[in-house]
Amino acid sequence: MGVTVDICTHVDDELVAAFEVLIPQLSSSNPPPGREALQDLVSSEASTLFVARLDGVIVGSLTLAMFRIPTGVRAWIEDVVVDGNARGHGVGEALNRAALDHAHHNGAITVDLTSRPSREAANRLYQRMGFVQRESNLYRYQL
Repeated sequence: MGVTVDICTHVDDELVAAFEVLIPQLSSSNPPPGREALQDLVSSEASTLFVARLDGVIVGSLTLAMFRIPTGVRAWIEDVVVDGNARGHGVGEALNRAALDHAHHNGAITVDLTSRPSREAANRLYQRMGFVQRESNLYRYQL
């Protein structure tokens, strides 16, 4: 069956359970989103949730945020996570390719992302796919 990637259009028990497994592998400081938060994400006009399946089982996700600014359509890949047991099967690349295609078809001319240096495999994947590291200052204001 292999890897398939789809845009998530509804929230069900399978999706909620998958995020309970996936999010702790992405972040130790943020809890998995519950059903209501996932519904907000899926119904948002500013974001698209991609879900990857390996042999029919959800093993990864990626969120693509897109919004219009005066200079065009901006696209950001966020919160990419692949279950540790499914790594090495092309899930991360399939998720990113689906997001890049979607961004392109919706008017974006570039797609940005950030990745912690400690995520060595992810950084190698992004470079292999053609992402180029930018010289930029990233600032964060804590609210």
